[in-house]
Amino acid sequence: MNEPVRMPRDAFFLPNFCDIRMVFAVIVIGELLAFVLTLAPFAPGGERWSQLSVISLFVQWVGLTSAAVLCYTRAQLGRLRENTAATISYVLLLLVTLVLSEIAYRIALLTGYGWEVTPYWHVELLLRNLAISAVVNAVTLRYFYVQHQWEQQVKAESLARIAALQARIRPHFLFNSLNTIASLTRSDPVLAEEAVIDLADLFRHSLADPGQQVALTKEIELSRRYLRIEQLRLGERLRVEWDIAALPEDALLPPLSVQPLLENAVYHGIEPRTDGGTIRVRGQRDGDQLTLSIDNPVPEHNINQRQGNKMALDNIRLRFEALHGKRSRLHTEQNAHGFLVELHFPYLTKPA
Repeated sequence: MNEPVRMPRDAFFLPNFCDIRMVFAVIVIGELLAFVLTLAPFAPGGERWSQLSVISLFVQWVGLTSAAVLCYTRAQLGRLRENTAATISYVLLLLVTLVLSEIAYRIALLTGYGWEVTPYWHVELLLRNLAISAVVNAVTLRYFYVQHQWEQQVKAESLARIAALQARIRPHFLFNSLNTIASLTRSDPVLAEEAVIDLADLFRHSLADPGQQVALTKEIELSRRYLRIEQLRLGERLRVEWDIAALPEDALLPPLSVQPLLENAVYHGIEPRTDGGTIRVRGQRDGDQLTLSIDNPVPEHNINQRQGNKMALDNIRLRFEALHGKRSRLHTEQNAHGFLVELHFPYLTKPA
């Protein structure tokens, strides 16, 4: 069984060089740089290509060592200001180049392999490698910083979009719930107080931070609170069957994702029917992909079928797409007997 995907920590402008994909990228970029350095000097073809192996070996040596240094120091650099972290990273990369250039010179001096070793070749080798390293690393760090800023901007725009969508959530049952609570204040004050607490908790969640996801267990508990309020009004006409044991309780999803779907099921499926009906909530897991489905009956022959249930569905669809992109999907299906909505989303958990 696949493990859940951990939610990423706060982004740092330097990528994770411990990741195998970044190591592969360093190798590929290093080899391309070796080709450029080999082709740059004006020299006979045979002599040029004979140097490619030496240049490639040295560039890969510097690239992989630099990646290892940034991998080891990334946690410490992430605690610093970006300007300070960028400066220290730049100096570390130059030091790696300097140290490895000195080692390469010593190896060439001992073995006599490579270029002709002269008194001036030592200084020339160090300065040339440092100059190339200074330019390449400056461009690379600048690219990482600009890429990070762009990702932060996209994230901020997505959160603003989610906040705007979440602000549109206005439960239809508000006034009905208030009337129900008012009627209970004399006949059953204890039950009325519990209903007020449930209603207050619902609206407290509607004001939650749009960028903060909640655990599935909290979302289900919130949905149960909502259904308790509706059962005070509809009584035995509202029946609910839960089959969600397959869903992990620590799965993350946006606040108020399940309750609006249940609200639609009650408002458009149960309430218009004189005999009410049963809402079935099911959960499935397939690796790191989760599915939550809600099935409810519809009025017979679409009599008194209420309109306007697409706003909540579009709201939830857009919120999940803003967070997970193509990894989430909301599917609906209606026939003469019922209405089915399936919410597919990735299994994400909080970082350890």
